[in-house]
Amino acid sequence: MLISVIIPAHNEERYIGKCLKSIKIAAREISDEVEIIVVANRCTDRTADIARRYGVEVLENSDKCISSIRNAGVRASNGRVIVTIDADSVMHKTALAEIKELLRSGKYIGGGAIPMFDRMSLSIAISGAYVALNLLPTMIKSGGFISATMFWFSRKAFDKIGGFDESLVSLEDADFARRLKALGERYGKKYGTLKNGVVLTSSRKFDEFGDWYLIKNHKLTKRIFTGKDRQAADEFYYDVR
Repeated sequence: MLISVIIPAHNEERYIGKCLKSIKIAAREISDEVEIIVVANRCTDRTADIARRYGVEVLENSDKCISSIRNAGVRASNGRVIVTIDADSVMHKTALAEIKELLRSGKYIGGGAIPMFDRMSLSIAISGAYVALNLLPTMIKSGGFISATMFWFSRKAFDKIGGFDESLVSLEDADFARRLKALGERYGKKYGTLKNGVVLTSSRKFDEFGDWYLIKNHKLTKRIFTGKDRQAADEFYYDVR
């Protein structure tokens, strides 16, 4: 079985090496072939060069929509099983083995993982609670908590739900999780969360702008959580200086 790992990356030269190294380590825990695709989105740094040194496929992309960036990576891949992970995150060494086991059981449509920041503070914890509060309507609509980090799913499931919604410039992950879970319910399958495969993700937004950034800029944060505010998404994600 071929597993494809998709990594959207915009100017990630500080993090992409750690991400790729973690995937290579996780791949050693399984006998299956692992295909890794880095979607280099408008990169002006060494992200693509570093990725190529790791021997992975690099797909150049110029979109300013994370959904279309993710979809481009999936469509360029060949695996029956797809895993997505952000370039500033580190995969747990048992993640691919656990994903393989869960999908082969036939009980799961796919799922996500629990994120953990590489650094924590009281203000970051409060910010996390604030984000969860903003996501509460989505969770209620989905019937409870859904993990929306490092997705894993079959190509068939991806095709059935139409991939990531390209009308969304943010919050595409929560939307994808909700629709994937709903698809599973139609077929009597569960949406899973990895038990051991915690994803370590960078706290770079807080490092760059301060641990209270999301709270102090609550108006921008709320606009981000509409999913369709292009100006807010550009300010927060695509045109950060």
